[in-house]
Amino acid sequence: MFDFESRLSPRVKKLRSSGIRKFFDLVNEYPNAISLGVGEPDFVTPWAVRDAAIKSIQKGYTQYTSNWGLLELREQISSYLDSLYGLKYSPENEIMVTVGASEAIDLALRAVVSSGDEVLIPEPSYVSYHPCVTLCDGVPVPVKTELKDDFKLTPQNILDAITPKTKAIIIPYPNNPTGAFMDIEDLKKIAPIILEHDLIVISDEIYSFLTYGAEHVSIASLDGMRERTLLINGFSKAFAMTGWRLGFLAAPEEVIRHIIKIHQYTIMCASTFSQYAAITALKSGAADNWSDILSMKQDYDKRRRFIVHRFKQMGLKCFEPRGAFYSFPSVEITGMDGDEFAQRLLEEKQVAVIPGSVFGEFGKYHVRACYATALKSLTEALNRIQDFVQEHKK
Repeated sequence: MFDFESRLSPRVKKLRSSGIRKFFDLVNEYPNAISLGVGEPDFVTPWAVRDAAIKSIQKGYTQYTSNWGLLELREQISSYLDSLYGLKYSPENEIMVTVGASEAIDLALRAVVSSGDEVLIPEPSYVSYHPCVTLCDGVPVPVKTELKDDFKLTPQNILDAITPKTKAIIIPYPNNPTGAFMDIEDLKKIAPIILEHDLIVISDEIYSFLTYGAEHVSIASLDGMRERTLLINGFSKAFAMTGWRLGFLAAPEEVIRHIIKIHQYTIMCASTFSQYAAITALKSGAADNWSDILSMKQDYDKRRRFIVHRFKQMGLKCFEPRGAFYSFPSVEITGMDGDEFAQRLLEEKQVAVIPGSVFGEFGKYHVRACYATALKSLTEALNRIQDFVQEHKK
């Protein structure tokens, strides 16, 4: 019998499967389960956007596009970044369309990370950063963020983690899973350190539209930062287009012309009908001052305040998120870590949350609860969680 196990790449064998997908699959085993696990809007993609995709198929627009993506879409992305965030990128040679922001993260890291290079990754943060760095034969270096700092990166956090091998830093704000947000003053505090140590910045801004009480600022807009920043964004979260798998990467021409080569050999191009849908999403959004997105954002804001209030009522310490659509309560008062809490909550109360350890070791005593679900279901889930906490509180 052929022994595949001994022939596999050691890097691949060491990778952990996604803890998020694990709980996503487990929910199917519980017919009455309510999932606060996967970060997916409960809104349907606006009809005008869906209709644009349908019409593109009807017209026979089913061939490959340019590896870069449709020029019209890149032009719309360029206008979007300029009008909302004051960022100017050439649609011809500084913007490329990707299969979700996830592909953009992978491409960015593969383009800049060499064997042994260290990449600073704030923790807790999105599950893909560590494995993507590992697959590049780089070294992921966790940078602890803490509740006392509102889970923001601080200058001292970064300085403590930098070594002569540090090559890049990931800036994932607004943050998944904490909901943390870094405003312009926060970014100005860390920018000098990035410049002094000549670091590359990978700025994951997929939740840029979903902020509460303040507007998003990209680190690429600060003096000296655009030239060293690979900016990642997409349509999944703000536009309720998760299944369309469409993202984009914006960066200086001298780096993106190399990134496109990796994209050419691995993906070719993002799906054509998704690109036509995204053109309409941006055109119609700009035309009506983003009313669909702002309406969804208002609903998220109501749920955000509701879920934090309920967790605090239960006695769980819970940071008030200022971005994205996640809450990140501590479950220490139950005597459990996040893994045990999430497993037993699903088994005993049929509610799915994600253990904080999935997002790094510093999230061990937390869980992530996504509030991108209807208020009725969210209320029932929180009632069940409250019963669970009361039964197990130490």
